[in-house]
Amino acid sequence: MTQKVALKAPSSHWTGWAQWLALFTMTVDHVTRYALPDGWGLDWAGSSIGRIAFPLFAAMVAWHGLFNTRDPLRYARRMLIIGLIAQLPYMLMPRESDAFILNICFTLATGLVLGSLVRLGWQHYQQQSIHFGWLLAGTTAVVTLWYLLGFWVEYGHNGLLLIPLLMYAMQALNETSRDFSAQLWAGLAAFPALWIAGQMNTSDMAKSFTVGTCIVVLVLAAGAAQRVPAIQWAMPRRLWLTWYPGHFALIALWLLISGQLL
Repeated sequence: MTQKVALKAPSSHWTGWAQWLALFTMTVDHVTRYALPDGWGLDWAGSSIGRIAFPLFAAMVAWHGLFNTRDPLRYARRMLIIGLIAQLPYMLMPRESDAFILNICFTLATGLVLGSLVRLGWQHYQQQSIHFGWLLAGTTAVVTLWYLLGFWVEYGHNGLLLIPLLMYAMQALNETSRDFSAQLWAGLAAFPALWIAGQMNTSDMAKSFTVGTCIVVLVLAAGAAQRVPAIQWAMPRRLWLTWYPGHFALIALWLLISGQLL
């Protein structure tokens, strides 16, 4: 699981910009959804700006899992640790349903594991290091894991599929040649990810922002990433690792002070 087939490594400078945008859009979504009164009429922010956050996080995880990290499982474990820390304040957020749901870090980590397992199994099968029966058994296990966990994580079954499908599309777009037929097939590889992205929301506005975010990232994978300059003010690593649980803790504290948790 820790070995990766070498890919032509594209520039990852865009992820430095994406980190700031992802935290900003996520915070706007959560503050307008949980902390501000409904009477303020800011629901539009969650259906527009807020719908950028998840596909952007998923795209960065897929990108790093595909091109940068040597150990996707270790990468996934780091996300799970953040998710465990964030779970308690996340559970304090007011929701219409009382059903137990694991936060987005579990969705991202599981999606990365699923995508990495599928990719690794296919690579071994192409290299004839495993038989078709083992590939079929592994596929059955991955599908079962996806089906069972899809009931327990944020964004559900569609959210778990987004990272594997983005990894597939990114690899196809990154490896494509200038030949028209190759470019056509690479473009078709992007369709499943865009379709799933469109299924994760109900309103047309939310769909457009989610799908649009995925389109931009896939264009980067197709070669535009090489033109993105390095960010001058890189996000501090501690801020990146602590913001998700930290901002939930602050929102929970505000809800407690304002009496909304009583």
